[in-house]
Amino acid sequence: MKMPKQGTSKDDLTAQMEKYRAADGDAAGARLFSLVYNTRPDVMEVAKDAYLRFFSENALNPMTFPSLRRFESEVLAMAQELFHAPQGAAGSMSSGGSESLLLAVKTARDWARAERPNIKDPEILLPVTAHPALHKAAHMVGVKTVVIPMRADFTADVDAAKALFSERTILVVASAPQYPHGVMDPVAELAALAESRGALCHVDACIGGFFLPWVEKLGHEVPAWDFRVRGVTSISADLHKYAYAAKGASTVVYRTRALRRYQHFVHADWPGGLFGSPSVLGTRPGGAIAAAWAVMNYLGEEGYLDLARRAMDATGKFVRGIKETPGLRLLGKPVMSCIAFGADAAAVAGPNGEGLDLYVLGDRMQARGWRLDRQQNPPSLHLTVSPAHDEIADTFVKDLRECTKDVVDSGAQAEGAAAMYGMLGKLDDRGMVRETLLDFMDGLEAMADAAIDDAARAH
Repeated sequence: MKMPKQGTSKDDLTAQMEKYRAADGDAAGARLFSLVYNTRPDVMEVAKDAYLRFFSENALNPMTFPSLRRFESEVLAMAQELFHAPQGAAGSMSSGGSESLLLAVKTARDWARAERPNIKDPEILLPVTAHPALHKAAHMVGVKTVVIPMRADFTADVDAAKALFSERTILVVASAPQYPHGVMDPVAELAALAESRGALCHVDACIGGFFLPWVEKLGHEVPAWDFRVRGVTSISADLHKYAYAAKGASTVVYRTRALRRYQHFVHADWPGGLFGSPSVLGTRPGGAIAAAWAVMNYLGEEGYLDLARRAMDATGKFVRGIKETPGLRLLGKPVMSCIAFGADAAAVAGPNGEGLDLYVLGDRMQARGWRLDRQQNPPSLHLTVSPAHDEIADTFVKDLRECTKDVVDSGAQAEGAAAMYGMLGKLDDRGMVRETLLDFMDGLEAMADAAIDDAARAH
C-alpha cells in the first residue's frame, strides 16, 4: 500500500477499518480467553472517556502536565496499598507487563553494579514457567537467565533453585500466579532464598496483582505473595488486565525508594537540556495514565470485588465442566481465573488407540468461535477468564463436551497448523524451532492480509 495522493473521507475510513476488523477475534462476545479482559460496558466507557480527554497529553515532562503526575501518584498509592507495601516504597507506571519486567531486571542489574561490583557476569534465576518477557529483558540488558524446572504440580522447584543459585545470581523471580497453568510459585521460599544469599526478589504479578487481593477478600485461599513476604523487593502488576484500565498501563513497585533509583535514566550533558526518564519510554501517553486512575476510582473496592466474584464464578463453571468431561484434566491447582487443561490419557482412547489430540480440540472449538491459547510441555489449552465470561460459561462447557467427544470418537489427529505446532513442541532441536518462529514473524504481514481477505469474502 502506498500513501494516498488525496485524503480519505471519514466514512470511507470507517468502512475500511470495519472490513479489516471482521477478521479479528470476538472480544465483545466474550469468545476470547486472552489479550482482552472484558468487563462491564460502563467501566469501558469510563476508561474511553478518560483516555480521550488526555489523548494528546504527554507524561514525558511531569512539570508541563502536573495532572498526569497526580494521576500516576494516586494510582501507585492505591497499588502500594493493595500490595501491602511498607512505608518508603516507591514505583512507576509503565506501558505494560513487558516494560515493567524490563525495568525490574534493569534495576537489578544496575543495583548489582553498584552494590555487588565483583559480579562480572550477572544472572537471574527464574522458573521455566516465568513469562518470556523476562528472557527478553535479560537479553536486552545483558544478563544471563538460569531456568528453574517445575515440579509435578507446575510450581517452581525450590530445591533445584537452591542448587542453581550461584555467586553471580543477582535476582530471583517468582510468579503470582504463573500464566501457563494459573498456579502460584512458592514466593515465600524463593524470596527467602534470595534474601539469605544477598540477592533481590521480584514477583511477577502482572496477571494477579490487581485480582488476588480481591480473591483473598472473597474468602479464597491465596498463598502469601506480596510485600508481606520478607525478601520480596519488587512487584509488577498490569493495570490493563484485571484493573480493567485502557492499554497499555502497568505498574512496578519497589520496597524502597533507594532501589527504585536504579530504575531511572538521566543524562546531564545534552545541549537540548537536562534529561531524566523513569522508564523505558520517553513519550508516555497521558490517556493510559488518566484511564487507569479513572477506572480505579470509578469501581472502588466494591466494584472490584463484584467483578472478581463474577470472574471466579465463571472460572468455577469452567473448572467443573473440564473435570466432568471424559478425556480432559485440569492442570495443577489454579488460584484464580487463569486455568489450563490437558488430555487425560488414561480416561479415553480413540478407535485406533489414539489419545485425545488437544490441538485438534482447539481447532474444533475455534470453528465454533472460541479462541483458546495452545500451550506445550505438556500440550494444553488455556483460558484467562474475565467477568463477562459468566454469561457464556454454560454455552462454552456444552461446546467443549461436544467437541471433545467428537475428537475422541473420530480419533482425529492434528493436520495443518495444529500438526505443525505439535511437532515443533516435541522437537529436540530448539534452535530449529527458534528459526521457524523467526520465519513466522517475518511472514505475519502476509498472514494478516490473507485473514482480512478471507473475512471480506465471508461477508
